[in-house]
Amino acid sequence: MAFTSQRGLRRFAAIPAVASLLLAAACSSEEATATPGVTSAPCPGSAHTDRGCIYLGVLSDLENGPFSALGTSMHEGQLAFWNRVNEEGGIGGYDVDITSYTRNTSQDPRLHRTEYEAIEPHVLALAMSFGTSQTIATLNRMDTDDMVATAATQWSGWNYPSVDHNLVLSAGYSYCTEAVTGLDWFAEHHYAPRDIAVVANRGNYGSDYAAGASKWAAANEATIVARIDTGPNREVGNQDGPVREILAAAPELVLLATGPAETAEIVGKLVGSGFTGRFLGSVPTWNAALLKTPAAPALTELYNYMTPVDGWTGGSIGAKHAREATTGEPANFGYSLGWAISYPLKALLTAAAENGDLTRPGLRRGAENLAPDGEGMVAIHPAGADAPDLSREWSAVFEPDAQAPMGARAVEIGYRGATLGKLGLHEPCTRL
Repeated sequence: MAFTSQRGLRRFAAIPAVASLLLAAACSSEEATATPGVTSAPCPGSAHTDRGCIYLGVLSDLENGPFSALGTSMHEGQLAFWNRVNEEGGIGGYDVDITSYTRNTSQDPRLHRTEYEAIEPHVLALAMSFGTSQTIATLNRMDTDDMVATAATQWSGWNYPSVDHNLVLSAGYSYCTEAVTGLDWFAEHHYAPRDIAVVANRGNYGSDYAAGASKWAAANEATIVARIDTGPNREVGNQDGPVREILAAAPELVLLATGPAETAEIVGKLVGSGFTGRFLGSVPTWNAALLKTPAAPALTELYNYMTPVDGWTGGSIGAKHAREATTGEPANFGYSLGWAISYPLKALLTAAAENGDLTRPGLRRGAENLAPDGEGMVAIHPAGADAPDLSREWSAVFEPDAQAPMGARAVEIGYRGATLGKLGLHEPCTRL
């Protein structure tokens, strides 16, 4: 089943049931060519009958997963992004379709791989592969298929071609460097923490973030007094264990690399138990719905979170374009994130079309020398480099604010700390 959203998108052409004949014709045209995902027939429902169609796949947590609110909003940002591309002339004589082969994976690695195998014959690339372990579980198959994908994940491994085989496009910082820069910002604007606890989801998301915290602590004479593994409540039940460990360790600062529901529970229970320290969260920890939970007062007073993008109210060219592409305020900041991570694939498709090599191997080769422009909305490392250029990275810092759009106010955009440049990172902070 394909998932499509029209909420807030201006002039977005969905695929009604009456368009099934168009889709069948497009698939027939695709099967008659040597290039999966590229057809001479128009995209289903497109008004641009003089253009062919590039089909991109989407594998995301859109329903029943721990990050479905974020995944859905990111998908809406990508829908708006590619709709704007089509309105502005498409790419090389083609419109781009990301609805026909959108699949919900519920953050399940096995379902992610199953759905990948189902859509693989029909798409040129993946506009989104949501989740680190989910993408890793599919990476060997992607390697065989020459399938380039946009990462809806900030694992540091995606910045190294020795790890991602020039297949995974990313934008912004890694979870590892997010923790480093976030701690620099925190030390400048609140206090220099000496005793830090880290609560992190098991897997590469949490491990990458925790590794960054450890690197910062080592460089700044701080101590990680508690390193606590957890998981979504649907897996572990509740967060009582992490709360007990934090209370016993009595840190000055708690770093969070969890989901939003777990963030609210941890913060609410700790503050309710007398904890007086502060909280700093990774990008997936926030959702505006947290302001409707009992933890809202504690979050508003004691919590900040980081993002790698200029958000909804930002002044960058990219943020302006993202606002213009929709008629209403998005559900959460994932809309801006989904928009921002789409720049590298657009640049790659454009270059491949200009070179007459709009094929999977052509995209993979092109990724080796790609330098996308994020329109000031996001910092993007040149693809194919042996290691990321950390001097390009910056962070945006937010705090909950019920009066602000999507329940959060930007405290600082474009922050760069001092520690990151001292670390000399030449490999992923965590391995597969």
